[in-house]
Amino acid sequence: MYSVTVRDHFMIAHSFRGEVFGPAQALHGATYNVDLTFRRPTLDPDGIVVDIGRAITALQAVLAELNFKNLDDVPAFAGQNTTTEFLAKHVFDRIAERIEHGELGPHASSLTGLVVTLHESHVAWASFEGSLAPT
Repeated sequence: MYSVTVRDHFMIAHSFRGEVFGPAQALHGATYNVDLTFRRPTLDPDGIVVDIGRAITALQAVLAELNFKNLDDVPAFAGQNTTTEFLAKHVFDRIAERIEHGELGPHASSLTGLVVTLHESHVAWASFEGSLAPT
Protein backbone atom coordinates (compact mmCIF):
# COMPACT_ATOMS: atom_id res chain seq x y z
CA MET A 1 0.00 0.00 0.00
CA TYR A 2 1.32 3.42 -0.97
CA SER A 3 0.65 6.51 1.10
CA VAL A 4 1.27 10.24 1.02
CA THR A 5 0.77 12.53 4.02
CA VAL A 6 0.31 16.29 4.12
CA ARG A 7 0.17 18.43 7.25
CA ASP A 8 -1.41 21.70 8.39
CA HIS A 9 -2.89 23.15 11.58
CA PHE A 10 -5.91 25.04 12.89
CA MET A 11 -6.99 26.79 16.09
CA ILE A 12 -10.43 26.60 17.70
CA ALA A 13 -12.29 27.25 20.92
CA HIS A 14 -14.90 24.91 22.36
CA SER A 15 -16.31 23.40 25.53
CA PHE A 16 -17.58 19.94 26.40
CA ARG A 17 -20.61 18.58 28.21
CA GLY A 18 -20.15 15.77 30.70
CA GLU A 19 -18.31 15.22 33.94
CA VAL A 20 -15.77 12.99 32.22
CA PHE A 21 -14.27 16.16 30.68
CA GLY A 22 -13.50 17.82 34.02
CA PRO A 23 -12.14 21.35 33.51
CA ALA A 24 -12.56 21.04 29.71
CA GLN A 25 -16.27 21.60 30.31
CA ALA A 26 -15.37 25.30 30.39
CA LEU A 27 -14.62 27.18 27.20
CA HIS A 28 -11.00 26.56 26.21
CA GLY A 29 -8.79 26.77 23.15
CA ALA A 30 -6.95 24.13 21.17
CA THR A 31 -4.41 24.19 18.38
CA TYR A 32 -4.39 21.02 16.31
CA ASN A 33 -1.67 19.81 13.99
CA VAL A 34 -3.36 17.72 11.31
CA ASP A 35 -1.85 14.87 9.32
CA LEU A 36 -3.88 13.75 6.32
CA THR A 37 -2.74 10.46 4.77
CA PHE A 38 -3.97 9.25 1.38
CA ARG A 39 -3.69 5.54 0.53
CA ARG A 40 -3.85 3.44 -2.61
CA PRO A 41 -2.52 -0.01 -3.56
CA THR A 42 -0.98 1.10 -6.87
CA LEU A 43 0.37 4.38 -8.14
CA ASP A 44 -1.76 6.36 -10.58
CA PRO A 45 -0.77 6.79 -14.26
CA ASP A 46 1.45 9.73 -13.26
CA GLY A 47 3.35 7.57 -10.75
CA ILE A 48 1.93 9.26 -7.64
CA VAL A 49 -0.56 8.57 -4.85
CA VAL A 50 -2.16 12.01 -5.10
CA ASP A 51 -1.12 15.45 -6.29
CA ILE A 52 0.50 16.88 -3.16
CA GLY A 53 -0.30 20.48 -4.13
CA ARG A 54 -3.99 19.68 -4.54
CA ALA A 55 -3.95 17.69 -1.30
CA ILE A 56 -2.50 20.63 0.61
CA THR A 57 -5.01 23.03 -0.94
CA ALA A 58 -7.93 20.75 -0.05
CA LEU A 59 -6.74 20.34 3.54
CA GLN A 60 -6.24 24.10 3.92
CA ALA A 61 -9.77 24.75 2.61
CA VAL A 62 -11.37 22.25 5.00
CA LEU A 63 -9.44 23.56 7.99
CA ALA A 64 -10.29 27.18 7.05
CA GLU A 65 -13.93 26.27 7.75
CA LEU A 66 -12.94 25.62 11.39
CA ASN A 67 -9.97 27.89 12.01
CA PHE A 68 -10.44 30.61 14.65
CA LYS A 69 -14.02 29.49 15.31
CA ASN A 70 -15.75 28.82 18.58
CA LEU A 71 -17.17 25.40 17.68
CA ASP A 72 -19.88 25.85 20.31
CA ASP A 73 -21.37 28.48 17.94
CA VAL A 74 -21.27 26.37 14.75
CA PRO A 75 -24.86 25.30 13.97
CA ALA A 76 -23.76 22.03 12.33
CA PHE A 77 -22.14 20.98 15.63
CA ALA A 78 -25.07 21.91 17.90
CA GLY A 79 -25.45 19.41 20.73
CA GLN A 80 -22.21 17.62 19.81
CA ASN A 81 -19.05 17.34 21.90
CA THR A 82 -16.46 18.45 19.37
CA THR A 83 -13.80 16.06 20.65
CA THR A 84 -10.58 15.42 18.81
CA GLU A 85 -12.04 12.12 17.58
CA PHE A 86 -15.20 13.84 16.32
CA LEU A 87 -13.17 16.50 14.50
CA ALA A 88 -10.94 13.87 12.85
CA LYS A 89 -14.06 12.23 11.36
CA HIS A 90 -15.42 15.62 10.29
CA VAL A 91 -12.19 16.44 8.42
CA PHE A 92 -12.24 12.93 6.86
CA ASP A 93 -15.78 13.45 5.58
CA ARG A 94 -15.03 16.90 4.12
CA ILE A 95 -11.89 15.64 2.34
CA ALA A 96 -13.79 12.60 1.00
CA GLU A 97 -16.39 14.99 -0.46
CA ARG A 98 -13.67 16.96 -2.21
CA ILE A 99 -12.20 13.78 -3.68
CA GLU A 100 -15.66 12.74 -4.88
CA HIS A 101 -16.14 16.14 -6.56
CA GLY A 102 -12.82 15.82 -8.42
CA GLU A 103 -10.95 18.54 -6.55
CA LEU A 104 -7.89 16.36 -6.02
CA GLY A 105 -7.49 15.48 -9.68
CA PRO A 106 -8.80 12.91 -12.13
CA HIS A 107 -6.98 9.94 -10.63
CA ALA A 108 -7.87 10.65 -7.00
CA SER A 109 -11.10 8.70 -7.49
CA SER A 110 -8.91 5.57 -7.27
CA LEU A 111 -7.74 6.37 -3.74
CA THR A 112 -8.79 3.58 -1.39
CA GLY A 113 -8.36 5.12 2.04
CA LEU A 114 -7.71 8.17 4.17
CA VAL A 115 -6.35 8.64 7.67
CA VAL A 116 -6.89 11.95 9.48
CA THR A 117 -4.83 12.43 12.64
CA LEU A 118 -5.33 15.45 14.88
CA HIS A 119 -2.47 16.10 17.30
CA GLU A 120 -3.75 18.12 20.25
CA SER A 121 -0.32 18.10 21.89
CA HIS A 122 3.03 16.36 21.63
CA VAL A 123 1.70 13.56 23.85
CA ALA A 124 -1.92 13.10 22.68
CA TRP A 125 -3.63 12.63 19.33
CA ALA A 126 -6.60 10.89 17.76
CA SER A 127 -7.28 9.55 14.28
CA PHE A 128 -10.11 8.51 12.03
CA GLU A 129 -9.30 6.03 9.28
CA GLY A 130 -11.68 4.87 6.62
CA SER A 131 -12.04 3.39 3.19
CA LEU A 132 -13.07 5.37 0.16
CA ALA A 133 -15.60 3.91 -2.24
CA PRO A 134 -14.30 3.86 -5.80
CA THR A 135 -16.20 6.24 -8.08
